[in-house]
Amino acid sequence: MLRRLTLVAALLAGPAFAVGLPSEMLQDPAQEARAREIGRELRCLVCQNQSIEDSEAGLARDLRRIVRERVAAGESDAQVVAFVHDRYGDFVLLRPPFNAVTAILWGAPLLALGGGVLAILLSRRRMRGALLAEAPPLSPEERARLAALEHSEEDKPIS
Repeated sequence: MLRRLTLVAALLAGPAFAVGLPSEMLQDPAQEARAREIGRELRCLVCQNQSIEDSEAGLARDLRRIVRERVAAGESDAQVVAFVHDRYGDFVLLRPPFNAVTAILWGAPLLALGGGVLAILLSRRRMRGALLAEAPPLSPEERARLAALEHSEEDKPIS
């Protein structure tokens, strides 16, 4: 019965109760709040678009447990994040650092934007050049045909 009530309470609480069971939460509210803040900075390696605090994946649950154990052991936020980062790399951080490995990721949007602007400018320049370019002179055959067309238009009555 108690288990069923715990499950109902977890379902009704929603994301605020993302850790899962109350037994997984730290007894000290300040430590629990710190653990949640740290967990919001770490990416779920299964879901990839959620923090470990928001994910229901088993690996996220394990990472939440590790974070809480380290917070309870008295480690600072930076030490806890460094511990997880050392084991899982830059991908586990929701905000990866700027370094040689991640420079392409950080610079890709700027490169894409710059490339798009450059392509538009070059395209407009070509179009402007094509409009301003002089047409080659008409050949004698083309002049004769144009003159014939102009005379045939003059002979038609206006309706």
